[in-house]
Amino acid sequence: MAEPVTPAPSYRALLAVPSLGRVLLGMQIARISQSMVSIVVILFALQRYDSPPLAGIVAFASIAPGMIVSPIAGALLDRHGRVRLIILDYFVASTSLLLVATLSFAGDLPAWLLLAIVTISSLTGPLSSSGLRSLFPLLVPEPLWERVNAVDSNGWVLATVVGAPFGAVFAQVLGFEPALGIIAAGYLAAALVMIGAPDPRTEVASTGNLLRDAWLGLVYTWHNRTLRALAISLSTLNLSGGVIQIVVPLLVLKRLGMGQDMVGYVFGLSGAFGVVSAFVCGRLRTEGRERRLIILPAICFIGTTAILLWPAGLLPIVACMAISGLANGPLDIALFTLRQRRTDPAWMGRAFTVSMNLNFSGFPIGAAVAGIIVTNSIEAAIVFGVAANVAGALLGYLLIPRADEAATGARVPVPDRAATSG
Repeated sequence: MAEPVTPAPSYRALLAVPSLGRVLLGMQIARISQSMVSIVVILFALQRYDSPPLAGIVAFASIAPGMIVSPIAGALLDRHGRVRLIILDYFVASTSLLLVATLSFAGDLPAWLLLAIVTISSLTGPLSSSGLRSLFPLLVPEPLWERVNAVDSNGWVLATVVGAPFGAVFAQVLGFEPALGIIAAGYLAAALVMIGAPDPRTEVASTGNLLRDAWLGLVYTWHNRTLRALAISLSTLNLSGGVIQIVVPLLVLKRLGMGQDMVGYVFGLSGAFGVVSAFVCGRLRTEGRERRLIILPAICFIGTTAILLWPAGLLPIVACMAISGLANGPLDIALFTLRQRRTDPAWMGRAFTVSMNLNFSGFPIGAAVAGIIVTNSIEAAIVFGVAANVAGALLGYLLIPRADEAATGARVPVPDRAATSG
């Protein structure tokens, strides 16, 4: 029997993976839409309601509820497959945005109703974010993981390059309601592209009980030393990311008196630098070096956040976003690859969903806290972000296991029976 051919690691080899192009296209359209809406909704709260605290709470509500239900989302992904649930989330996002646009246009969108819609729509978010990330190692051979992780990382940064400026410009030129309608159409297009994409079958460690499967996903993630360390360190580090999401628009709009389009441009700048960084780092073999490639960028973020304290107009903001984009590329690729190598395939849906949401949990908390702090002092919010970066880098250094220390799997209760995921 002939041995399977192992593809040589290259970006061109990714093109030969069946149907990967369809998945990547749907992913990219959705992520551009997500990048647009993350800027537009914050600008909407700042400009329409004139409330930084509301902007922070909206950012929190758009992410945090989905994190709370992420163990259940992960169990669903393992039990029922990924593609159909990714499509479901895209339809929910499109419908929610159309509802916000319609109610706002009619003048019938109080702040509490905006928060309610954003909260409900966030509940399905982990289905697409985790669904895609756990789908890639099933579709793509292991030698190509660094390449597909670079494409995955660049999916986010490229979305920032395109989505953030376009979202801000659409909001300024067309108005918030048409901008939200355009974003809703993007999510709908992404759902249509994903219809018919392959959904590989895998063996799944399942008890047959959804809630117990979700609980075991939490247990697996916590007992996996690497995933636990990433959750603690990166959630702390991401507090600063939430601060940046609130502070930078306020600096541009209120402190410098510039337009909404400039907010989009500076966030797009971060994405542009990130694209270059991720593609270059994606050519490197990260095995055995992931820990270093996570900690060094975390240290870099201390300086990029602190530079916002420099009262020199637009220059510190540009420097912060550009250097952060460069540092984010190696961190993302090392993080994705490390998680793939140290997670049992039978647990990928649950472990990836729980891990991703724990890692990112600091972002909505940081945004909510920053929205409150900036009412008294923007500088105090920046200092809070710097402190979070220091703590995150230190925790990463202390907790993330070296290659020779890490256990590949986690000790968890053995399920009563096995199932397959279609």
